[in-house]
Amino acid sequence: MAAWRQRILAVLSQKEIATMHDLLQTMSRDMFHMPLPITEKILRPVVVYLFLVGFLRLFGKRELAQLNPFDLVVLLSLSNTVQNAMIGDDNSVSGGIIGAFSLLAINWLVMWLLFRTPKVNQALEGSATTLVKDGMVDEAALRSEAVSMEELISILNKNGFDDPREVDLCVLEPNGTFFVKARHPSLEERASQDVMEALRKLTIEVKELRVALGERG
Repeated sequence: MAAWRQRILAVLSQKEIATMHDLLQTMSRDMFHMPLPITEKILRPVVVYLFLVGFLRLFGKRELAQLNPFDLVVLLSLSNTVQNAMIGDDNSVSGGIIGAFSLLAINWLVMWLLFRTPKVNQALEGSATTLVKDGMVDEAALRSEAVSMEELISILNKNGFDDPREVDLCVLEPNGTFFVKARHPSLEERASQDVMEALRKLTIEVKELRVALGERG
């Protein structure tokens, strides 16, 4: 009985080893085997990247500014929309690494080219749009950027202003950020100016007092 038990255990051990070996082979094949050619894995992210950059430039700066929840939903959905186009029918680790490398490489190359050619950079990024100047809202600029008055007020509120008349300049930058400059000094600046003016007057009075005392002496 002992000999038969040892044989059974040996057979079971061999089966377990074979099963583990097959499992490792399957995992290795699924993880690192790419069903697509490497050139296609490189070209897919590059093509999608270039088209996304072009589309974002075409549809204006408000998508980057994320002025409302709908803009945020669009940006979040873009990654899922183009995911299959970028990776294709490939879930391997090798394919993912090659795709990520291609995406980072094309982004670095584009940034390097734009850095070396400022005119091309300006042409691709576009120019800034002035929405408010000297307290006056440019309605034509709002329409061109598809920014509503409510969205503009919300932007100004985030920057500490309640009314466009308080703003000297509000500019929508090409990267989707807003530059807002106050038309009048802030409360802190006003307080500082009042203190400086009081010190200036006090200095003048002290000088006049010294002169008066000197003449009496």
